[in-house]
Amino acid sequence: MIRHTRVAFLRGLGVVFAIAFVSIAVQVEGLIGENGLAPTGAFLGAAREALGGSSPLRLPTVFWLDASDRALETACGVGIAASVALAVGIAPLPALAACWLLYLSFANVGQPFLLYQWDALLLETGFLALFWAPLALRLRPLGEPSRVVLWLFRWLVFRLMFFSGWVKLASSDRTWWSLTALEYHYETQPIPAWTSWYAHQLPAWAQKASCAATFGIELGLPFLVFAGRRARAVACAGFVALQALIAATGNYGFFNLLTVVLCIPLLDDAALAALARRLVPRRRAVADVPAGARRPRGIALVRDVAVAALLLALTAPLALAQLAGRWPRALGPLALVSEAADPFHLVGHYGLFAVMTLTRPEIVVEGSDDGATWKPYVFRWKPGPLDRAPSFVEPHMPRLDWQMWFDALYFERALHGGRIGRELVTPRLVEKLLAASPPVLALLAVDPFGGAPPAQIRWQLWDYRFTDREERARTGAWWKRTLLYESQPITRR
Repeated sequence: MIRHTRVAFLRGLGVVFAIAFVSIAVQVEGLIGENGLAPTGAFLGAAREALGGSSPLRLPTVFWLDASDRALETACGVGIAASVALAVGIAPLPALAACWLLYLSFANVGQPFLLYQWDALLLETGFLALFWAPLALRLRPLGEPSRVVLWLFRWLVFRLMFFSGWVKLASSDRTWWSLTALEYHYETQPIPAWTSWYAHQLPAWAQKASCAATFGIELGLPFLVFAGRRARAVACAGFVALQALIAATGNYGFFNLLTVVLCIPLLDDAALAALARRLVPRRRAVADVPAGARRPRGIALVRDVAVAALLLALTAPLALAQLAGRWPRALGPLALVSEAADPFHLVGHYGLFAVMTLTRPEIVVEGSDDGATWKPYVFRWKPGPLDRAPSFVEPHMPRLDWQMWFDALYFERALHGGRIGRELVTPRLVEKLLAASPPVLALLAVDPFGGAPPAQIRWQLWDYRFTDREERARTGAWWKRTLLYESQPITRR
């Protein structure tokens, strides 16, 4: 039976949604507010001109009704309330529907800040969960959940884990093939933690062993998802262990927790009860529930099969394209279905760090009132001051700090004659700092001008490296750096 499994999964998903909405709430004005880096109102205005009357369907979001700061904050508040309701088991289906709709609304206006794979994963998981959440006032382990939807969750876990490993090999990246990728990863990942420094100091044999173990978990264990209950329990344990290690050595927002929650459908009630007894030995076993309700039949079964057909039609070509190493292209009627479903983010494309980043360029933004003395703006979480220890920020997702990691990589690529290839945040940040935008300044740890606009802004590109044990003992610094590029000062108009 999977009645308790469904309850545990939906409650866990409610916790993840709550974290995601709280994380957005504390930075939403600075990111996409009226005076933020990418204002929602301006974005929707441009979308309306480009899409015309079809804009609400091509870009579904509640913010077509109101894109003000108050509307953004209200949406966050409602999302938090709905998430908490789902987590405690109150009106699970309406609560989940509200969570999914509001998060979809943010994702479709978040521009560069809500385009990460865990945003897509949360939306795909939330949509699928809509067909597992009971229409009841309270979430209880009554009635056997749909087995069709259960196997769709397991298919999602397989795609997420297997392709996380597959893309690393398919990219032909030499560091993954030589098992040396982790010799770079802890230093060059977007937002390291203080444990990343220690992990980076591990000997080469330990890094290679860790890399091999990662491939074993990501490429081997996913096939156990489709085997028996004991095999699935082994896969679940391996996936959770990998996520715990990733979370212990870096900051990836709510991604690791969401992946752990997604592993719950790999277990049945008996396995869940056994796990509960191990974690809390004095706790009583999960009580069995009499079979008072049959499995979904009739209309519910037809609905579940229809959902399965839709999602398999969307994900199978995606999976085959990833295996073949090309961008997916749906043909015939499937192309129309895929195009119609795309704005709703029903399925995602997964696989992180296909090519390992070997260097760590960092952008440092400075301001000046006289053109001679320059003072740095300090970000909250990304590396800056050399003596500041990297810190843990998960499960919060500091989206400006993350995006600045991408900006730095694009600028480094441009210095070597490559193309930047996408819209940058740095020019918008400079503009807002010159205007001393309060919500943007609130995203930073240190404003050296105390809320006043500087006369000039410049940015520098530095190559950051972890210090070694001797350097840290001698200087107390966690980082060392070399200047790569300095922009011309930009004057306030």
